[in-house]
Amino acid sequence: MQRQNTFSGLSLRLDRAAERRDEREWVDARAADVGARFLVLDGEDLAYAQRDAESLRWLGPGERARWLPDADATLLGTDDRHAYFLLRLDAAGSPAPDAAALEQALDARRMHLRQAGLLLDAHEAALFAYAKGLAHWQREMRHCSGCGARVALVASGHRARCTNADCGKLHFPRTDAAVIVIVEHDDACLLGRQAGWPAGRYSTLAGFVEPGESLEDAVRREVAEEAGVRVDEVHYHSSQPWPLPASLMIGFTATAHDRAIRLRDGELEDARWFTPAQIEAGLADGSFAAPPKLSVSYQLLAHWLHERAGLALDALIARAR
Repeated sequence: MQRQNTFSGLSLRLDRAAERRDEREWVDARAADVGARFLVLDGEDLAYAQRDAESLRWLGPGERARWLPDADATLLGTDDRHAYFLLRLDAAGSPAPDAAALEQALDARRMHLRQAGLLLDAHEAALFAYAKGLAHWQREMRHCSGCGARVALVASGHRARCTNADCGKLHFPRTDAAVIVIVEHDDACLLGRQAGWPAGRYSTLAGFVEPGESLEDAVRREVAEEAGVRVDEVHYHSSQPWPLPASLMIGFTATAHDRAIRLRDGELEDARWFTPAQIEAGLADGSFAAPPKLSVSYQLLAHWLHERAGLALDALIARAR
């Protein structure tokens, strides 16, 4: 890998303090400390960022008390300087400013996670992704799947407990596993495109893991379903949090049995085998567009080009501009 995947590497600096989330006094003390930092997400899970800088607009304890005194804080974790928390604007109670009013009051701008992955430093982008995944689950997790009663958030926002005393079931944040793979055969890789993508864009194939299925089997099934290509060997490459809204992308490399492509209706608009030379030429003349840089798909393609032809995808794209 030329660099770590976007939204990854958070554990290098953050202690999630999972074993202390139920210690309410300890969590409250961290939230009241002068070093506490609060990340605010609006009802669409846009984060508040500094207006004139590529960094998040964190609130301190005083600002939290001023603008969102009734918002429950979800502990994200701690490092050697700060404790980090999530505040959801749509769960702030009343009175609370609306999203636009808070943006003006904080002299901030709102930012989507996709934008943040390209602009923010790795630590802040990963914290935003972590917070967004939790916020989505908290918003969706309203009723117990066992009895239908309302649930209440516990463990500093990382669990939901059924409020029915006869049930009391605990619910945990959900992450949907998805596989994404670059398939090769001799000197070429298999890439596909969907109808709604920008002209010339091709990417690696991907799909969700089904019940009772290994990751390797999911790779083989998805490639067969989308392109009709038979996959033999499958090897793990890397993974990437993808809370859009709640996925984990698990990247693989794989080898195809042959190059026969049989597209099925509704899966892909097109799928092709590309050699390194064809990708290099396509980037140069504008007929080929790589997947977005924030995705693990970009990393898989960059890795393959480097391993097979000594080509740097970043340099090829920069040269074409």
